[in-house]
Amino acid sequence: MAKNKSSYVCQNCGAHFGKWAGQCTDCGEWNSLVEAPNVSMPHHNKTSSQSNKTTSRSSTAAAGNYSGTHSAVMPLNAVSVTLDTRLPTGISEFDRVLGGGLVAGSVVLIGGDPGIGKSTILLQTATNMARVDSLAGSALYVTGEESLAQVAMRAKRLDLPADRLRVLAETNVETICAALTQEQPAIAIIDSIQTIYTDAINSAPGGVSQIRESAAILTRYAKQTGTALFLVGHVTKEGTLAGPRVLEHMVDTVLYFEGQSDARFRMIRAVKNRFGAVNELGIFGMTDMGLKEVANPSAIFLSRYDKPVAGSIVMVSREGTRPLLVEVQALVDDSQGQPRRMALGLDFQRLSMLLAVMHRHGGIHTSGQDVYVNVVGGVKVIETGSDLAVLLACASSIKEKPLPSSLAVFGEVGLSGEIRPVPNGQERLKEAMKHGFKHAIVPKANAPAANSPQFKGINIIAVERLDDAIQNAFEIDD
Repeated sequence: MAKNKSSYVCQNCGAHFGKWAGQCTDCGEWNSLVEAPNVSMPHHNKTSSQSNKTTSRSSTAAAGNYSGTHSAVMPLNAVSVTLDTRLPTGISEFDRVLGGGLVAGSVVLIGGDPGIGKSTILLQTATNMARVDSLAGSALYVTGEESLAQVAMRAKRLDLPADRLRVLAETNVETICAALTQEQPAIAIIDSIQTIYTDAINSAPGGVSQIRESAAILTRYAKQTGTALFLVGHVTKEGTLAGPRVLEHMVDTVLYFEGQSDARFRMIRAVKNRFGAVNELGIFGMTDMGLKEVANPSAIFLSRYDKPVAGSIVMVSREGTRPLLVEVQALVDDSQGQPRRMALGLDFQRLSMLLAVMHRHGGIHTSGQDVYVNVVGGVKVIETGSDLAVLLACASSIKEKPLPSSLAVFGEVGLSGEIRPVPNGQERLKEAMKHGFKHAIVPKANAPAANSPQFKGINIIAVERLDDAIQNAFEIDD
């Protein structure tokens, strides 16, 4: 027998509990249990895993109409291997983030703040791919948040060719799968996964169980039919994708929009990709006609000053498979109370560690000063190759002495003050040369061979210690 009662669901792992608790006993997350009223629960529910198994069996039964034949067990060397067929989206920066284009049967989850451009870029992608001769009419846009009239208005405002794009307004996953079976599109867009529900679960759309099971059904359909799926996901106030964490494990690719929704430029980063590079970054400009790809990303992150200013330096970062020039700015000022540390686009805790290293091994202390560091353009730099640029910018601000505008740097700083090498050093140097930089401070292990002909136009200063890097930076004659 079952009785109707309120249950509590963990928003992090999806475990079910009969009563509220401050901590989820399955995943250890605090304050993650929310009430899910009017859910039929077994009278003797000893563990959350029993409930999850029951739910999984129900969703499997619901998706029975879309299940394929059982695969046979075979040796690994007997499996035929073919190159992944890539479907171009018509937007080169988007193809770059995806790893070269869409892979048939892949599932891509894309998240970001409201109004940042998720629906816009997917509508642009759908209309582009629908007009490819080999894929003519083979794109389906499923909207669960907007009416068909609203989607048509957006396409008209963006002046998109929507004559071949098929659209559907639906939130029931079984109905969506039936429509996909009938249409057999090459790509399908589900906007958004938080609005989709399955009849197999007696709870409201947007809940942990509904998101997990609906995504499982759609993923199973994509793998068995070869349809490439885009799933739009909402984000929480912390900036992470709403719903169970398992959602990100189920899909093949996870993309995040970075930056503010009112910013001029938008960035899409791949945080997971089974078919391409992780941390690949695509850069777009928001215009009246939608998102337009930026042909020269390095140029938009570099400020042009009439004369050099203190606290500014150019770093050669590497995002995914390409080097990128970004400007790092630092402001160090006397503190009026407790010293503050603030980092925008960088890891705050790493900044505190680097300042301690600069004090011990560079002879420059910031114990009684506020330190603010910013990466221009809103880009987030994850790699440790930014360490040297951050410390040189801080040293420039403290000394109130500008660094040469023709100087570019990169390198990781260790706790003992050593300058450690970073991957793809020569590619970074080539990017700096392409943009006209005449000086570069790099780790000694990344320095090219002496008299290398491809680096004749740039003065490369190889350093091993932080104090050497600081001294050489302020001795360069621009």
